[in-house]
Amino acid sequence: MLVTGGAGFIGSHLVDRLVDHGHEVTVYDSLVSGHNWITGHIEAGRVRFIQADLLDADRLRSAMKGTSVVWHLGGNTDIPSGVNRPDLDLQNAIVATHNVLEAMRAHGVGRLVFSSTGAIYGEAEVDPIPENYGPLLPLSLYAAGKLAAEGLIASYCSLFGFRARMFRFGNVVGARMSHGVTYDFIVKLLRNPTELEILGDGQGVKSYFLVEECLDGMFFVVEKAFAGDGPAVDLLNLGAGEATTVMDIARIVIEELGLTDVKFRFTGGRQGWPGDQPRVRLDVARVNRLGWKARAQSSEAVRVAARRIIADLKK
Repeated sequence: MLVTGGAGFIGSHLVDRLVDHGHEVTVYDSLVSGHNWITGHIEAGRVRFIQADLLDADRLRSAMKGTSVVWHLGGNTDIPSGVNRPDLDLQNAIVATHNVLEAMRAHGVGRLVFSSTGAIYGEAEVDPIPENYGPLLPLSLYAAGKLAAEGLIASYCSLFGFRARMFRFGNVVGARMSHGVTYDFIVKLLRNPTELEILGDGQGVKSYFLVEECLDGMFFVVEKAFAGDGPAVDLLNLGAGEATTVMDIARIVIEELGLTDVKFRFTGGRQGWPGDQPRVRLDVARVNRLGWKARAQSSEAVRVAARRIIADLKK
């Protein structure tokens, strides 16, 4: 197995599981986020680690040798930064994914798992949003890059015989997070427990689910897909069925930190930042029909994640 972005938040949890299942794992990660959550695996010799950028096509092609399945999770995770660096997602989503696909083609690697995002739906006119919703009009360059990457993957499946499963995630939460509204609120309140700055109007509502459940869903689908005769390429929404408001997240974090009398300070309008998707709830009926369903619903997932993030930050 080769995991791009395998030292980061979701990727490191994936690597933990792949190692536990006895797979030989290569992690390809530039460590641009400054975090490396797989140091223990590296020091113990349980994974082969390559610190390199996905834009380094030659290094990536070399790393791909001997791989049977690619889990492509690498890419930009700082959505607002695309406003100031408009080429960031062009490079880290589109060019990077093209490099992954070309490295796979060079070595005859035919199976790919890709982490996409529910952000590609933009401001959808239906709630919840099914996989066949369209037209897709992303609000951020991050989402546009993911959508373009989906297109590249689909075309390689058509032209070169690849088999791929793509997952449009809801908001994944848990330990090892380094950004996101839950993490952001905790960090702000640890600095100043009397006031919480909230980007936007607090009325945004999104679906959250735990990172281990995200992995459960992916493994469930991938094991069925790569073992059977299903379509060469498929994509599924993955997440919890319900959603949580920004204000509910604020209240959960305040409770978990044991705070009272916190003043809220709102900045901005309906959007928390340019490209923000204030309201999104994914229709997960299709993956539910296949036999997988998140156990923890959205607000419960936020609370569990808040406890884990607090524990991480207080270590």
